[in-house]
Amino acid sequence: MATRPEIWIGHVDLRTTNLKGSTKFLEDVGLRHVFANEEMVIVELRGGTHLIMFERDELENPESYFDFMVEDIDVMYSRLDKLSYPVTDIERGEIHDTFYVREPGGNRIRVNSSHVDDHAAV
Repeated sequence: MATRPEIWIGHVDLRTTNLKGSTKFLEDVGLRHVFANEEMVIVELRGGTHLIMFERDELENPESYFDFMVEDIDVMYSRLDKLSYPVTDIERGEIHDTFYVREPGGNRIRVNSSHVDDHAAV
């Protein structure tokens, strides 16, 4: 029986106009702090992917090119709403439920529900 190769994304970049605010946001959603200096911050997602942030004066495109997938979208929505991050209503879909959040650095990030039943296997 063939085994699945262990492949993952090593890192993703995020430009922000508010490095400190974006860092707090990512820690509020559960990412782990790895490294920081005055020019960049690195946080880690589950599975070891690093999100590397760089501060810029303005954003070329405030729509992030990645999304977050969460096990319980209602819990994440409630957490972000209680922390006063701007969130859209949850759209209930056939495969994913989805909402968007605007983080303090200006990026609009899509948040999807997961459709994986056994997260221990991932």
